[in-house]
Amino acid sequence: MNTKHTVMLALFFAASFTLGNFAYSQPYPARPIRLIVPFAPGGGSDNAARIVSEALSKRLNQSIVIDNKPGGGGTLAATYVVNSKPDGYTLLYATAGQQMINPHLMAKLPYDPVHGLIAVSQLLEATNVLVVNKDLPVASVEELISLAKSRPGQINFASSGIGGTSHLAGELFKSMAGIDIVHVPYKGSGLAMTDLIGGTVQMTIDNISVYLPHMKSGAVRLLAVATLDRSPSLPETPSIAKTLPGFDASPINYISVPAGTPRPIIDRLNKEVNVVLRMPEIQARFLAMGSTLKGGSPEQMEAVIKADSAKWKKVIELSGAKPE
Repeated sequence: MNTKHTVMLALFFAASFTLGNFAYSQPYPARPIRLIVPFAPGGGSDNAARIVSEALSKRLNQSIVIDNKPGGGGTLAATYVVNSKPDGYTLLYATAGQQMINPHLMAKLPYDPVHGLIAVSQLLEATNVLVVNKDLPVASVEELISLAKSRPGQINFASSGIGGTSHLAGELFKSMAGIDIVHVPYKGSGLAMTDLIGGTVQMTIDNISVYLPHMKSGAVRLLAVATLDRSPSLPETPSIAKTLPGFDASPINYISVPAGTPRPIIDRLNKEVNVVLRMPEIQARFLAMGSTLKGGSPEQMEAVIKADSAKWKKVIELSGAKPE
């Protein structure tokens, strides 16, 4: 090989090395991010994901594409994310099902719920409400418990389906109150709401967004919120925890990433998510939806996952719940 060719080859490798290092060292994110949502478009989690992603994309100066993957109680979406490259470009919009409920409800999962995902940050706590049929002769949680104790097995509680938050919230209420109430599962909150208004079932603990119009019209009676403390969405309404200390059964949403995602990427996402959650306009939008924005560190969210997983495991075991 002559000197000219040797010099050209050396320049080629030098250029390749430089370009490779440039590509590798490009600041995150360098291309669009996908946010995987475990539910169909138009639902509460999907709407929340779009609000957060719109603001987050501006902070990251990169587009965020919502990718809806409903099915299997969130297992389809979780499996997809767990199996994705851990590079910060595939995120999971997580709810309680993927890591806190499904591991105890389902005999086998197609992903590792403990080690397959890493939390980035909690996003929000939605407000579940305890509502009863307007003709049920109770006006408080105490009166409902007293009535249920006097009529064992005669009061039905509705849910949006087996293993959902509304189901497990009812089972938690049943257990903590020491009462005998009967679970009636439906295919979604809409059907449950219709039968609650009609009197086929007498109570439910479900999302405020479903029942707010009927609470205002008087079609159902609001007794309490299922958050640990009073909800900013309903500041005059007591919490179930006032009567049953420690009762907490409102859904939480958070962002997670595949295990192995570099810590600097997790930290960048966490930082920007927390900035978004402090934005007054974002807080106002979620307050109108009945949700309280949370935020926090990855470690704080991991602690919530561990604690809630233990809580729902106990509830599922006591209730004998099985997936549909």
